Amino acid sequence: MDGALASLDRGLEEGRAVPVYALAEAGLVDFLDGLQAHLQGVLELSLRMVREVDGRAVAAGQGAPNTAAWLRDRYRIKKETALRLVRLAAALERDLPVTADALADGDINVEQVDEIAKAVAVLPAEHRAAAEKRLVDDAATFGPQQLKILGTRILEVVAPDEAEARAREAMERAEERAFLGRDLRLSEVPGENRVRLSGWLDRESAAQLRAAIDPLSAPRPSAGEPDVRTPGQRRVDALVEVCRIALACGELPTNGGDRPQIVVTVDIDTLRQQVGTATLDDGSSLPATAARRLACDAALLPAVLGSAGQILDVGREQRLIKGPLRRALVLRDRGCAFPGCDRPPRWTDGHHIVHWADGGTTSLDNAVLLCGYHHRQVHHSPWQVRINPGDGLPEFIPPTYIDPEQKPQRNRYHRRQ
Repeated sequence: MDGALASLDRGLEEGRAVPVYALAEAGLVDFLDGLQAHLQGVLELSLRMVREVDGRAVAAGQGAPNTAAWLRDRYRIKKETALRLVRLAAALERDLPVTADALADGDINVEQVDEIAKAVAVLPAEHRAAAEKRLVDDAATFGPQQLKILGTRILEVVAPDEAEARAREAMERAEERAFLGRDLRLSEVPGENRVRLSGWLDRESAAQLRAAIDPLSAPRPSAGEPDVRTPGQRRVDALVEVCRIALACGELPTNGGDRPQIVVTVDIDTLRQQVGTATLDDGSSLPATAARRLACDAALLPAVLGSAGQILDVGREQRLIKGPLRRALVLRDRGCAFPGCDRPPRWTDGHHIVHWADGGTTSLDNAVLLCGYHHRQVHHSPWQVRINPGDGLPEFIPPTYIDPEQKPQRNRYHRRQ
């Protein structure tokens, strides 16, 4: 061993004596190539020594807790470097004979060895030899970063059938975890008139949700006004609209299935004046304007309450817009009647032009079909709607900031006239 070290010393002395400034470019590069090859060979020998030190428990005999700590203190290197040396030394002896030979010959460098070792370590034992050989061959062309990428897919190269089976099993496990971890929460925000929606979906459920809301999430400019909603707001409106359609379909379980399934308690004067609040069945508050909008096309159950809030009498449910009247509205309006809207009848509510709370009648000449978006807009903006006495079709009067002359507008999408 002393002779080998002496030979290394002599070789280094001779190398240092070379006047590198006098070398031609080709000679300079050749000299550097040779040094790099010898350097990797020395590193391979060093790793064999580290493995022997570790196997003999030299560190414990010298009072160190482990070989990595001993290397760190003795050679004043980083902890991470010491740990890597111990790991690579073990891997080269145990699983990577071809890699060890290539490192000793200077054909690959220790950074490439690190990536090869990581890739081979996670493979089934029967495929490690083939994977190692393939990655050592690839190391002649690719650096550590590229080898890292190749290593993640090496099983597909050496055992494609098993790689496919493992990928399928991993996908199934991920799908099961996602399904078991599905969650949806509605959390009241104290002091604010809003609710936080949060949760997790598995991919299949998310795909169904996207398929349902994407057609309803597109911007919807109408009557010369751009859609100023953010993408997030459009998705929320789409989700609510899907739920409203589901509520109207009549096929939900026993606690749902037909509107309204939202129980709203509101004083009749509050409803008429649109000032104050209503109460939902979970005890939370709702603005009177929202209660008025919900009442446009809902099943109403008038109830007489005592001074303490107890129910004294409940009248029969009265449908405001349903059956023959709704069918007549569908035949007349053919969808949302707001100018420029393309929503079909099944996505619409029946809206009282003069609200029933203000004495409006439930009749064809006092009703119009509106989608959820435009229903809200009519209730909360200066837009006005009326029935033209000449042909009995709905028309909308825009606010002055859109049209100073306030010329009546009609939906041309459903009816070309």
